[in-house]
Amino acid sequence: MIRVLLADDQALVRAGFASLLATQDDITVVGEAADGADAVHQAIALVPDVVLMDIRMPGVDGLAATKAIAGDDRLGGVRVVILTTFDLDDYVFDAICHGASGFLVKDTEPAELIRAVRVVAGGNALLSPGVTRRLISEFASRARRPERPFGQGVDQLTEREREITALVAEGLSNDEIAARLFLSPATAKTHVNRAMSKLGLRDRAQLVVFAYQSGLARPGWSS
Repeated sequence: MIRVLLADDQALVRAGFASLLATQDDITVVGEAADGADAVHQAIALVPDVVLMDIRMPGVDGLAATKAIAGDDRLGGVRVVILTTFDLDDYVFDAICHGASGFLVKDTEPAELIRAVRVVAGGNALLSPGVTRRLISEFASRARRPERPFGQGVDQLTEREREITALVAEGLSNDEIAARLFLSPATAKTHVNRAMSKLGLRDRAQLVVFAYQSGLARPGWSS
């Protein structure tokens, strides 16, 4: 069962998401929070699989709450999905730098929301190739350096891992990477996972951020 915590200051939004998720046999809503501080408190108490986090909330906002959750060793298995009114919100890139596993617009289709919960609960980042490319185009050239650098740096990666990391940043899926490099999808996935492990990254979303901040990729580059 996938356990979900809803964090949004609008009760109607939380009720709508809760009603939708309740229709799924494999998903249960374990808690609701109206602000970021309560979201962090409930995440610690409930340890959900997924937190659907509004970026703009009173008091402690969603970005600060995401950072707190991602930085808590007790919550290593908790994944945060940012909810935003706009699909290219100014805070989204920072949220991913601070540990979010992806983002959704609030008016997303019901089926997409349900799929998103399952994808993130499975340990994957919610960054489709199209979303990744838009995110990169908008933010990568002006992103701020994170407070804590990711991992140990590029020198920890093999040449193949660097190549594949750059392709992840381009927005390619494992299957697309495999086709590009004449590998099996399983081999491509293994390289991606090894790169994330060496760099100490939570998921594919942070691998995209690392690729651009380390210089393995640049906006406008295409292999």
